[in-house]
Amino acid sequence: MAHIISDIRESFRRGNIFIQLIYINTAVFLVTTLLSVFLQLFNRSTAGFLGFLELPASLTRLASQPWSIITYMFMHAGFMHILFNMLWLYWFGSLFLSFFSAKHLRGLYLLGGICGGLFYILSYNIFPYFASSVALSTMVGASASVLAIVMATAYREPNYRVQLFLFGSIRLKYIALIVLLTDLLFVTSQNAGGHIAHLGGALAGLWFAASLKRGTDVTSWINKPLDLFLRLFDKKTWHRRKPKMEVHYNRDPRDYDYNAHKKAQSDEIDRILEKLKKSGYESLSTEEKKSLFDASKR
Repeated sequence: MAHIISDIRESFRRGNIFIQLIYINTAVFLVTTLLSVFLQLFNRSTAGFLGFLELPASLTRLASQPWSIITYMFMHAGFMHILFNMLWLYWFGSLFLSFFSAKHLRGLYLLGGICGGLFYILSYNIFPYFASSVALSTMVGASASVLAIVMATAYREPNYRVQLFLFGSIRLKYIALIVLLTDLLFVTSQNAGGHIAHLGGALAGLWFAASLKRGTDVTSWINKPLDLFLRLFDKKTWHRRKPKMEVHYNRDPRDYDYNAHKKAQSDEIDRILEKLKKSGYESLSTEEKKSLFDASKR
């Protein structure tokens, strides 16, 4: 068991940022699911506990659990839910890194989730259609974060072709368009909150890519404090370097004489080679020819 944990830890450490995000999402899903199963055995519910990690549509509930704007994007409602989100994150995360950096992906994942969550909350509190359900509605899932990555990649390389099962080769701009239209068509469906959040995440991805093209990184306000926070858990931050010790050796005076003699020999050979190059072998004296011959044997 210890070896398995060690392998997982090493795989996480060496993995790309999208692999690390997949590990985090999977770990949260496994822990929350196992906790639910365990409590159900005692006829207990995790609704109260897990509810603090889900994003509520109600502004009153949000005020009492503001952290849920971050935690909800690492929560999932079931196996198929997390499976499809992680597959999209794997496919488009790898493609995203061909055009952007790992920090951009990390920052955009959070930015897309935040924008998707805010879009969901605002929509449920503005449109009368959702008035009757706003008090009890909550949302979980990484879909908004993943859609932000998809849209940013499609904006950066709209004509890039990907191979889809049953559909063949298709350009990224068409995938993005299909996803957007699908979410727009289902904003009043049973999963209205999810589709609305998708649109918010998609807009965040387009905002990021368009701003970066103009030279502005809209993920920097997320990445800077996150870097400071992660540095607290870095061993190098707390590891004090030992002062370097200077070691002095008592050199034998004869070492200097030997080195001086070797340098003189080297300079003499250089002089002879230069003379040989300019005037030919016959111009060398007997002593010079002997010195050159001795040097060739060393």
